Amino acid sequence: MTEKITMADIARMAGVTKSTVSRYFNGGSIKEETREKIQTVIRKHNYEPNTFARLKARESNVIGVVVPTLNSKVTSRVVTSIGRYLRNQGYEALIKDSDHSPELEFRNIQRLMGRNVDGILCSAISVTEELRRLIQSSPVPVVVLAQEFEDGIAVMVDDYGAGRFMGRYVGERVRGRVAYLGVDVRDAAVGIWRKQGVMDGLKERGIRDVITFLGDYSYQSGQDMMKQVLRQGKVDAVICATDRLAFGAYRVLGSHGISIPDQVSVAAFGGYDESELLHPQLTTLRFDSYALGYLGAETLLKEIRKEPVPKKQIVGYQLIEGGSVRKLAEGL
Repeated sequence: MTEKITMADIARMAGVTKSTVSRYFNGGSIKEETREKIQTVIRKHNYEPNTFARLKARESNVIGVVVPTLNSKVTSRVVTSIGRYLRNQGYEALIKDSDHSPELEFRNIQRLMGRNVDGILCSAISVTEELRRLIQSSPVPVVVLAQEFEDGIAVMVDDYGAGRFMGRYVGERVRGRVAYLGVDVRDAAVGIWRKQGVMDGLKERGIRDVITFLGDYSYQSGQDMMKQVLRQGKVDAVICATDRLAFGAYRVLGSHGISIPDQVSVAAFGGYDESELLHPQLTTLRFDSYALGYLGAETLLKEIRKEPVPKKQIVGYQLIEGGSVRKLAEGL
């Protein structure tokens, strides 16, 4: 339970001056040892500054966070990591969900700029020219997550590299037609670069008979696209842009009595925990989403404090090898 203590109380218990506590909450420069003393008191007493009162101040110690959706395992990992890092630094997050709408994303960023947040983390759906101009005119620092942003600061995953890895991995194990279940190209990272990586990886392994379908991120879309695949005849493998699409593909394949991976291999991206519950377990690539959130928040606070930061940082991924893709020897 949050205790009713004041900044003066925190200063007294931490053995520092009230002005030092004020600098801590305003992101000012203080010794690391002093920062840790203040944080210890804050955690012990569950102190939470009044967010709305602080939003009226010159420095609010509130960071705006714009995400494409809250209905995503990857987004939840990113947001969790952002929240943990910001709390440890005396900040808190004000989160706005864009529901996969670039127009709503733009308005969310505009609203946050008008609420006097200290900075904005934007897990962008797509960096349009309009959004680019808005970010460049922002009165507060903005760090873009998950998308390429040549005109500013970005922390992103290697969607092209991951796609190419998966294309090569599947391409080594199948010899027939491959279906790709993707998403709208408005999401450049997933809709364009991840898909292009998959296509290039398959091509490097001699797979050129590829049929592609575009949908949204929903479980239903995965089912709809998988039904379209089956209407076009037999495929040896299905690569899905996300695990949730793969869940839909699994359901349709199961309802048609098609065995995974004996009759068709299935692979995806995301590394959702639920993927381990599928039978067979889904082969998927897991991005380091916690690192994405942590690096994004750390980079933004450095920007706020006028510290040097790299223009681009890329987090890694790892293969979660389930049983949904044929073993190498069986595919040759």
